[in-house]
Parts: sequence; structure tokens; C-alpha cells
Amino acid sequence: MRLGSTFLRTGAAAVLLAAGVAVTADLLAGPDAGAPAPAPAPAPAAAPAPSLDGIALAAPNAAAVLVPSAPNAWGGARTGLEPTLSDRVVHYDIDATLDPVKHTVTGREKLTWRNRSSVPVKSVYVHLYMNAFEGEGSTFFTEKRLREGAFRSGVDIRSGEWGHIALRTVTQGDATVPWTFVHPDNGPATDHTVVRFDLPTAVAPGASTLLDIDFHTQLPRVMARTGYFGSFHLVGQWFPKIGVLELPGERGATAPRWNAHEMHLNSEFYADFGSFDVRLTAPKEYTVGATGEPQGAPVEKNGMLTHRYVQGDVHDFAWTADKRSARPMVETWTGPGSPNVTVTVLYPPEYAASAAPAMKAAKDSLTYFSNTLGPYPYKTLTVVIPPHNAEEAGGMEYPTFFTAEGYARVEPDLMNQYMLDFVTIHEFGHGYFYGLLANNEFEEPVLDEGLNEYWDLRMIRERGQKIHAASPFMRKIGITPSFDAFAAERTGTPRNDPADAPGQNAYDRLQDIGPVYSRTATLMRDLEARVGKEPMERAFKEYYRRWKFRHPSTADLRETLAEVTGQRAAVEAVFAQQVYAVTRVDDRVAELTSREQLPLPGTRQAGSNWVEDKQDDIDKRVEKEREAWKKANPKAKEGTGPYPFRTEVLVRRYGAAVPQLLTVKFADGSVENVRWDASESWHKFSWTKPAKAVSAELDPQRLHYLDVNKLDDSRTIKADASASRRWGMDASAFIEYLLTLIATV
Repeated sequence: MRLGSTFLRTGAAAVLLAAGVAVTADLLAGPDAGAPAPAPAPAPAAAPAPSLDGIALAAPNAAAVLVPSAPNAWGGARTGLEPTLSDRVVHYDIDATLDPVKHTVTGREKLTWRNRSSVPVKSVYVHLYMNAFEGEGSTFFTEKRLREGAFRSGVDIRSGEWGHIALRTVTQGDATVPWTFVHPDNGPATDHTVVRFDLPTAVAPGASTLLDIDFHTQLPRVMARTGYFGSFHLVGQWFPKIGVLELPGERGATAPRWNAHEMHLNSEFYADFGSFDVRLTAPKEYTVGATGEPQGAPVEKNGMLTHRYVQGDVHDFAWTADKRSARPMVETWTGPGSPNVTVTVLYPPEYAASAAPAMKAAKDSLTYFSNTLGPYPYKTLTVVIPPHNAEEAGGMEYPTFFTAEGYARVEPDLMNQYMLDFVTIHEFGHGYFYGLLANNEFEEPVLDEGLNEYWDLRMIRERGQKIHAASPFMRKIGITPSFDAFAAERTGTPRNDPADAPGQNAYDRLQDIGPVYSRTATLMRDLEARVGKEPMERAFKEYYRRWKFRHPSTADLRETLAEVTGQRAAVEAVFAQQVYAVTRVDDRVAELTSREQLPLPGTRQAGSNWVEDKQDDIDKRVEKEREAWKKANPKAKEGTGPYPFRTEVLVRRYGAAVPQLLTVKFADGSVENVRWDASESWHKFSWTKPAKAVSAELDPQRLHYLDVNKLDDSRTIKADASASRRWGMDASAFIEYLLTLIATV
């Protein structure tokens, strides 16, 4: 999911505003402002009756895992010789019918689940995510209300627009299955997003059970990842979905445990790999797109078409239906190790200009991610551009299926082009980090939103693509500011007073979910700069190879990076400081002096006598020696002469110790480089050389984008206003574009 408050609908405005604020922050190094106050905890629900088998639930405060998973976790690394890509745990066989007038889905689901554990399972936990939208009493809306915030762009549900999912019947064989709503995260009693089924017949170790479920889903007006607007329907998190039973050695588990969190305001999803066979029935005038491969031509009956989609080795299923869709754009892509992929872009007529750019960005993403991580293993990819006024459906990912953004005009080197490209790349990238690697987004969003943002920006960098922050009017009058994507990302993360570790879970955060994206991307970029681009890419390829289809943890990522880069100390230091914790980085060049070492007045012994060097005599001698030196060195540079210069540089440290390079340049063209890696609050370096210093700079290679303020990393002997002029021009261009955009939103 793309962070809506930054990049969706009013996304350009937020990016520009963030960068404008960052200009001021970099110039003044003032504290970050605007962090939301922590929400008071909602009244906890009554403790549910214990499960029949005593298997515990994951803790409400679970977050980044410290201990690496066992080598055989999730069945061990996939070799490619297995009969299926993943170790399939669950199979969904679903018949669903859309009523586009009432915006409902009537469904019958056959859920087959396999018990991987060594103990009998008598209770299973199932997600009913759509109940997050049934009313203000859900965990989702409780967090939204108590934080006095908004979800993404702030669209609200009004009267008559709520959504829910109702269980009508649940059976195991011929027996009715009783169910109880539970609250694994101690949410309000009025939250109904997790239900426990107490099974009439226990599931033996290694055995499977079949549950027959009739359900009815009322879609909400689209406001958070799913819903309807007019005839457009994005149907996500719409069916009962079983939780994950984790085993000892998997993501830090020491005993079998269920992982089934409530649906929070800022959390997403986690599920077992399996297979889907889904039949979707909708009016024949509706264009339908879905996860997976269509199976033959739709079957017509009574003015309705039934579309069948089948997909293995995925952990979720979503679909869309709209009678206003334009003719789909369909192309193919192939790459080494991948099957031929059918790429489909579904779009409304008003955003026809966005279809071809979205197609290109999707195919470019297929190429980049396949080359830098590993082959794309599926045969389909569907891109959905939501219609006007349904933008909240944009920027959301599901396996082989995602939603992007749409614009009526997409012109080269303007913000709309960048935003369309980036959101398409970002949502495709989730197909790897959320989809194929399938981490736990509730507890470890750093592995999905964070790593995905980092890899997306790498792709943008490799394309040589800049953020062009110009409006058509600005371009017409010759104002065309552009920015490096990683530099812009840096401006969006709290650097002066970060409060939340990127490894913290998605829902218990003082500064909300945004820093998971921006701070993770920045810290991983800094780690890459430190260990090297090629070792970092090699390590990520190995991470993908080892952990695809296996639900890795943060510790599994750490171990892979440490091992493959060969720089364990650096990797472990970064994870300790900036992943499991959050630490301010703020090194500065506090003082720079370079003084000519002239003869000094006073007395001295000359043979058996004491003589006095008077200041007047010294001044005359200095002047005479300078004149003689200039005659002998007519082409000498300013800052050189007959006397040496003593240069001193004071560096200060106001945060975490990071390895630094200090570069001092001198008037004669010479350069001194010195390392500053000690854990100390200050250090003074000095040189005595025949030339005066010109400048001193920490981090000349720009390894540390997490640093609070890059402008105080350097000093010059002579005043240099070029940086302030440049930032001033950029800031004024930002502000002008921001005001233009706000006037048209």
C-alpha cells in the first residue's frame, strides 16, 4: 500500500510541503514538529474463553523478531524441485455473486486447511476484515477516532455506506461449527474482525479439515483499500480468511501459536500460502479482473457472467468489477526464469491517458525486480486504475493484482508522470515483498513497506528518473525544479526526534506509519552506501532465494545481509541502532580555522646573549619575506606563502556513532582524509601545512542520509552563499507549485 497522506490524491502537495519543510529544517536544524499524540488505549474487551486446545495467540505487542528462524522453518528453502512453488497450507474454493446495486457479495466457501503442527488442533482463528467497516466501534475506527487522524486522504464513511461480513453457516462435515468473536490485541468488545471456530472434530497432526462457510459481504463506500463508488467495485479482504499457525523456530515462536491480529488502522495482512479456485458472477456488462489466471471464457446465464480464476502459491485474492471500464489494455512480458506474463491494465475512460504509462511502468518493474531479486513466477499481472472520486481504492496490492493511480493528463517531466510511475512501481514491488516473501505486515511492516520503498527508489535511481516538481505553467516560464528520489524520501522521515523503531509493529506507533516507509528506505540506502551497491544487491538476491514462499522475519533479513555482504559488524550495528531501535544521527563540522604561523614576539637566546624580537621588527621581516616569496612564486595560489598554516577542525556528535570520513581541502590543491569512527561526542583534528585550508566536510560521499542536517556537515573558510541561494530557489519553486496544486484540488 502506498502511504496515502504522502502520495495519493493530494500526494504531490504533501511531497512538496514535506520537502519545503525539510529545507527549513536543514538550514535551521530545528526539531521536527507535528508528530501526533499517542492515542489512549481503548477499553479492552472481556477476555475470551480459552481455545479448546490451549494453543496461544501471538502477543498484542509483537514486533520485529530478534532470533533467526530455524533452517527448516516453513518446510525449508524452496529448491524448485518441489511439486508446488510454496508449501500450500490452505485451499479456498469460492462461489461469489456481486449485486452491483446493493454493493453486496454473496459467497459460498470451501476452506481446506492443513495442520502443520505436531499437536491436534481443536480451534482455528479466522479473519473477518470487512467488519472493520461495520461501525465506529471497530478497532480500525476506534484508533482513527482516538488519534484524531485520518486514513490516507481522509475519505469518511457516511450514513448508509458502512460495510460488514456476516457468517450465515459454518459446518465441518455434517456438524455445525460454533464461533466466538475474539480480540487478540485487546481491542474494543465491539470489534468483530477476528473469530474463533471451535471444531467439532479436532484436526490431527499432518491432517486436513474442510469447512463449509456461507457468508454475505456488504461493501462499504471505498475509503480504505476496498469498497465501491458508483459502478466501480474493488473487492478486497472480502471472504473469511484463516489465520496463520506458526510453529517453533518460525518467526521467533517457541511453541505452536496462532497469528491472527485484529484489523488496525495502519496494519495490513498476513496469511498462509495456498491455492484459490474462485468463480465470480456479475452482470455481463461489467468488466471483471482478479488475482490469478482466467479459466476459459465466462459462462453466461440470465444476464450474468460467471468468471473463473485459479491461482496457486498465493496467500490472498482480490477482484474488481465495473461497467464503466474502457477496453482493457493487454500486453505480454517475459524474462529469464519467468513464464510468459499477460499484463492487463483496467482503467476508466476519464483516465485513458494513464493506461499506457501504467503498462510501461508495470513491465519495466517486472524486468527490474526479476533481474535484481529473482524471477516473477506467475503468468498474470493485472493493474487497476480506479475512476475519479474512487482514489482511495488506488495504491493497494494483492497477489498478481494491484491498484495504481489515474490522471486525465500525463505529460513528460511533470509531477503527474512521476506519481503514476512511482505508485505503479511501488504496488508491483509489493508483489515481491508482501506477496512472494509474505512477511507479517502486522508485526514487521519494515519488511514490506520499508524494504519495498527502498527497492522502488533503487529502481527509480537506476532509471535515472528525477522527481519533477513543476506544473505546466512553471515549465512554460522556465522553472523546472527536479529532485533525487532518495533525497526527497529523506525529507519525509523524522530525523531530529525519531520516536518509533522501524522494526516496531504497524499499529503501536507515536509518529504513525509514515516513517516505516521513509526511514527504512533511507537507512537501507545508507547501509548500501556503507557496504557497497553490488554486495547489497547480491545479499537481497540471496534473501529472496532463501525466503520466497516462507514468511521471513527481521532477524532472517539481518542474518542474510550480514552473511552475504561479509560485513557483519556494519549490518548488526545498523540493525541495532536503526531497525530494532531508532537513534538520531547528527554529526557536524562545528569549527574550521586555518591560521598562518608567523614569528612571534618575545625574547630568545642567541649564543650567550638574550635578544628581543619586537613586533615592529617581525612585521617588517614578514613583509619582506612575503614579497621575496611572491617574486619567486609568481603563479602561487592564494592561501600559500613562506609561512605554514595550522588548520584545526572541530567535529561534534549529537547522536549515534556512525563511521565518518572527514575531508579537508587546502589552497594548494592538497587534500587530507581522516576517519572518525570513535564513539565520542567531539574530536579536534589538526594539520600544519604550507597552505591554508579552504573547506572541511564530513561524509563527502553522502553515506548518511539519516543525518539530521546535511548542511552542517561542511564549512568553508570564506563565506559561500551558493547553498542558501540554491535552497531558496528550490523552496520558492516548491511553494509556488504547492499553492497552484492546492488551488486545483
